[in-house]
Amino acid sequence: MNMDAPFLEVQDLRKSFGGLTATNDVSFSLGRREILGLIGPNGAGKTTLVRLISGILRPDSGSIKFKGQEIIGKKTWEIVNLGIAPTFQNMRPFRRLPIIANVMVSCLSPRAMKRGEWVKKVEAKAMDALEFAGISDMALEKASTLSQGDLKRLEVARAVATDPELLLLDEPFGGLSPAETDLMAKSIKRLHKGGRFGRLHSEGPAMIIIEHKLAQLMKIVDRIVVLNFGTVIASGVPEEIVRNPEVIEAYLGQGGV
Repeated sequence: MNMDAPFLEVQDLRKSFGGLTATNDVSFSLGRREILGLIGPNGAGKTTLVRLISGILRPDSGSIKFKGQEIIGKKTWEIVNLGIAPTFQNMRPFRRLPIIANVMVSCLSPRAMKRGEWVKKVEAKAMDALEFAGISDMALEKASTLSQGDLKRLEVARAVATDPELLLLDEPFGGLSPAETDLMAKSIKRLHKGGRFGRLHSEGPAMIIIEHKLAQLMKIVDRIVVLNFGTVIASGVPEEIVRNPEVIEAYLGQGGV
């Protein structure tokens, strides 16, 4: 990795679906130690952007570089093995399997298996991921029995188990109660600081978080990028974003910021 290059660099990223432009020349960068919030009204292009970074979608034009390496054109599993792990709103667990088995699949990824001796203890690592997500007491329950909130936490556990250097979280607080949201926020901060799965590294993963619960998001991110109609309209620290007139206008009618 070029030490002068951003950890993640997105440049002029454009993606259209028919006549709809989902991302319109989006550019931003992410530092190795950052937690970046990605916000905007419904339909702003946030989830499309995460799907572009994770390789599920391919942009019409632009560049995505991770640690200086262009990743456009790579398959999702290749991107995961480079160290980028996404979660998604539309969760697709193996519903007939216990939730611990769902996480053990992630523990067997080529990247995870290279990270050290302890990954040979797949069940222990899977339990560690479930504990991080707050659902270790449900390890033997089938995924089909989980609530929407618990499925969200399972999705986070599966991503964390791949031992990522960059974690893409799409609405990690969605479907969670206030108490569960607070627990998840604390777990995210602990992971970022090098706790739990970060123990294999001197530091935890960088993160990009999409979230509509802005009050909780503002407490854990270092910087925020705001999208509206597929275009970046603001970027800055939380204190700047909440006072930005263009951001406030974009959220009018949706509860404000």
